[in-house]
Amino acid sequence: MDALSIHEVLNYLPHRYPFLMIDRVTEFVEGERIKALKNVTYNEPIFTGHFPHHPIFPGVLILEAMAQAAAILAFRSVGQSPGEDTLYLFVGIDKARFKRQVGPGDQMVFDVSIARNKRGIWQFDATCSVDDKTACTATILITSSEIKS
Repeated sequence: MDALSIHEVLNYLPHRYPFLMIDRVTEFVEGERIKALKNVTYNEPIFTGHFPHHPIFPGVLILEAMAQAAAILAFRSVGQSPGEDTLYLFVGIDKARFKRQVGPGDQMVFDVSIARNKRGIWQFDATCSVDDKTACTATILITSSEIKS
């Protein structure tokens, strides 16, 4: 099992502040699964509007974070990293369920495993938990995409 620091994460994701949602990878098993985390702080730019008096991390960004973890798993499993002309992009989200709110001070832990890879469409089973309690579950679908300049 491998771990990745934030510096190594940056090699596998083209996202940057404020849209980089993975702080560290704590476990990686090639072709199988990944465990990654994000520390949620009060300084997140989203909290100025969602919601100023009761900050809640948006569910759509939790799904984005799970997709970013899935992209790292896919890139590392095929021995690639994003280039100027290739990215992994969302093609679907199924069965998304939110079980609890996430806010400042929480650490989200993402457990993502490959369910299948068929004709270039990767399907992942993903869970986000905080303090060992499920916050969100979803099936994430991504595919590699060529970027045209």
